[in-house]
Amino acid sequence: MPRRTPKNIKSFMNAVPVAVGLYLIVVFGIFWLAYSGAQAMGYNWQWYRMPQYFYTLTDDGFQWGEIMVGLVKTIQLSVTAFFFATLLGLIVALLRLSGLVVGGAVAVGFLEFVRNMPILVLLYLFYYVLGPVFDLDRYTASVMCLAVFHAALISEIFRAGINSVPKGQWEGAKSVGMSKAQTYRYIILPQSVKFMLPPMTGEMVHLIKSSAIVSVIAVVELTTIGRNLISDTYMSFEIWFTIAAVYLVLTLILSIGVSRIEAKYAVQT
Repeated sequence: MPRRTPKNIKSFMNAVPVAVGLYLIVVFGIFWLAYSGAQAMGYNWQWYRMPQYFYTLTDDGFQWGEIMVGLVKTIQLSVTAFFFATLLGLIVALLRLSGLVVGGAVAVGFLEFVRNMPILVLLYLFYYVLGPVFDLDRYTASVMCLAVFHAALISEIFRAGINSVPKGQWEGAKSVGMSKAQTYRYIILPQSVKFMLPPMTGEMVHLIKSSAIVSVIAVVELTTIGRNLISDTYMSFEIWFTIAAVYLVLTLILSIGVSRIEAKYAVQT
């Protein structure tokens, strides 16, 4: 029987089915500990009531439940925030790489401010400070908070991707008379996609998990729906277990997609 080498063991552990299996084992262990603790407290489980929060069948036909509505709202919030975070992150990255003293100072100042600010404090800043000044509603303040927070992370992805393009590409574009804007548009950014796409998809997963923070200002999304259901039903364990499972399934699907993208666009060195 051939002996397994460390390289083969590493490849085995990095395989998607193995990684997913280990992930599920850890999650199952966490759920089992929580379940055992609830049983020790004599908690009255009511799992039979949970399906109605996913869907209901009435005389009017099929209707989505509150949890599915919250899931859709979470996805909408995350996609909108990710779009603006990408635009802002690209602007910050270009300012930092522009070579302009003012542009570089603005970019660095933005990055240092956001990276040293807890996201909860940033959310309060947008909603309770900037909200009354600029008449921002809860949803807009939440989108802006998530966009600004993740733009700082995305800008570093853009900067690393742009810097990964060989310098010869810049020199070649300059030799044929391209301006800096044309070089970015036609040469640099298209080539840097393969460097940026895997971490960008990972950042999307991160943003979805971060979106739960907006529940503290009662924005309608998955975590807020869970808190409202608990206040109505007092089924704390069932609701939070279910919400956690929904987040798990959503992020697990995206994580598998990230793994496939990373394998497809892996940069050969």
